[in-house]
Amino acid sequence: MSAKTNSLETGEAVFGILASEIAMQRGEAGLAYGTYLELARELNDPRLAQRAMEIAITANSPNLALEAAQTWSSLAGTSDTKPKEVLVTLLLINQRWSEAVEPAINLLNQETPVQRTATLKQIQGLLANANDETEALRAFYAIVSAIKPPPKDPGILYTYAMAAEKMGYFQVMEKTLRTILLTHPNDPNALNALGYSLADRNKNLPEAFQLISKAHLLSPNDSFILDSLGWVNFRMGNNALAQTQLRQAYKQKPEADIAAHLGEVLWAMGQAQEAEAVWREGQKLDANNVTLEATIQRLKPAWGQTNEAPSGNWDGRFAVRVTGVTESKNQGGSGGFTLTQAALVDVLEIRNPMGGSVAKITIKPSSASLERDGKITTAVDADTLIQNTLGLPLPARGLSDWLRGQARPGSTASIERNSEGQVNQITQDGWILQYLWNATNRLEKLTMTRSSNIGTIDIRLVFDNPND
Repeated sequence: MSAKTNSLETGEAVFGILASEIAMQRGEAGLAYGTYLELARELNDPRLAQRAMEIAITANSPNLALEAAQTWSSLAGTSDTKPKEVLVTLLLINQRWSEAVEPAINLLNQETPVQRTATLKQIQGLLANANDETEALRAFYAIVSAIKPPPKDPGILYTYAMAAEKMGYFQVMEKTLRTILLTHPNDPNALNALGYSLADRNKNLPEAFQLISKAHLLSPNDSFILDSLGWVNFRMGNNALAQTQLRQAYKQKPEADIAAHLGEVLWAMGQAQEAEAVWREGQKLDANNVTLEATIQRLKPAWGQTNEAPSGNWDGRFAVRVTGVTESKNQGGSGGFTLTQAALVDVLEIRNPMGGSVAKITIKPSSASLERDGKITTAVDADTLIQNTLGLPLPARGLSDWLRGQARPGSTASIERNSEGQVNQITQDGWILQYLWNATNRLEKLTMTRSSNIGTIDIRLVFDNPND
């Protein structure tokens, strides 16, 4: 038997391509995608992988597009930067920031300084869409740190400095901000960032005050700079002035960061009730705000989250109802559940109304797996996994946080408390959660509602064993 020709010119390869294009015309994008990708790997042809990626993008299948882009990049020559650019972009769009670091560095090392700046600005622009700001900034820091010589664009350097601060690398942050100010001494953002960082760490307060005051003169209507000015005055013991400035900043721009600062000044001045009121408002705005969380943890720990490894056990019943856009689309279901948490792993067991096992879902910080009928399915996101496998719109990721009356990490959340400080509503990721607590502060009932493209989802959880 003769060896198979590794070329698009073979009859089998041509037939496969024609069949794929016909499948596309018939709307069978999955078949076309699979054939192109298989041929690309078999024939080591990057063009076929590129075509598979284009088909996946057209079919709105980002994960498949990413798989094809990875194949395209691996098959293309080292001098071809186009597949690397696409791969990095798709990784970032798919929120796989840590995986994008190495290919991004490889791409930047092949580019000219002008091309590097353009690529870094593209990556910088995608930071605003990151689901996990910390992960995204950590990736950006790693990418920029690996570039030699370092970039000179002040905007890129500023974001790099903020990423360094997020990682706790304050010396890197200070050095970078001072580098910006050497060439741009009137940059209000750099002046404010450096001054605020010094004030927040209670370091060199006279310089911090001077930097922030200059920034305020340059941008007198900037609420965040006014917040910094109030904060440095608080650090310097000027509490009354600090309160006035922070009230003005918060009135101009109600933000969780400013609420944290204003509340702490009020607390220090003995106005605890008003401080708590401001923090309540801040939690409505963004309960996952790092500054607000840290402030509440220090001064009002009963509202905060424990730093110990979480553990717990909840047992109860659930009912799901989906009110569709038309009556024929209505659906629902019920059963029992047990959620067990140990350290950073949640295990959710779902039972049918008769008590029989439906599925067991294991949820880790970066992955989820579902065991059903002896088969295990894995995915990055637990919510998507349950929806695709069981057809149930159950929000499993971070459910243990919600059952404690806490926002689940990774996205903006709003928390509302009653007059006794108990959480009575959380709004996060499109869900509205309403809580009913018993006299011993244990959760009795949780109602979760969400509007989606299939209709209104209503989930009710009733607890037989509320975290014993």
